Amino acid sequence: MPTKVEPGNYGSVDFSKSVVLQSNDQKPVEFVVEREAAKMSGLIKDMLEDQEGDDQQTVIPIPNVNGRTLHYVLEYCEYHWNNRADPIDKPLRGKIEEVLCAWDKQFLLTDLIKGGDEKQHELLIDVIMAAETLNIKDLLDLTCASVASMIKGKTPEQMKNLFDLDDFTPEEEEKIREENRWCEES
Repeated sequence: MPTKVEPGNYGSVDFSKSVVLQSNDQKPVEFVVEREAAKMSGLIKDMLEDQEGDDQQTVIPIPNVNGRTLHYVLEYCEYHWNNRADPIDKPLRGKIEEVLCAWDKQFLLTDLIKGGDEKQHELLIDVIMAAETLNIKDLLDLTCASVASMIKGKTPEQMKNLFDLDDFTPEEEEKIREENRWCEES
């Protein structure tokens, strides 16, 4: 679990093994995370490789990611950096729950999709955006596969209700069907 630290209070941080990641909240939230776990992010990995020495005090502001979301992203990274997730088949051939390890299932269906209720997916969408920003491929695959599982077999009307979307024009609906045809192919 990521360790929260008071901004600027780094006395207990071993910067040879850890970095501090800072959210973009009005009052930033800072987390201490192992360097190797943070390197699951292609963006952070590139930043750390550009640094001179590993023992430098490293505080990295994370754009467009709030503290709540960053906490979950880092929780995923800390669990999976040395315990890589199995790849998820594309297209997804069934329900997402059927292809996940127990930890990922708990993380996804309890935390990101609040209580497993598909309508309670705000955090899931936030984590997708953060995984994209930070270039964390495994997390992006997991979260996008979850959305694919949520919409699989649903009518356009059901999808609109699920994601609180406005009505589409017939042209927009056709375009969406075409772009997501792969969801129905399994």
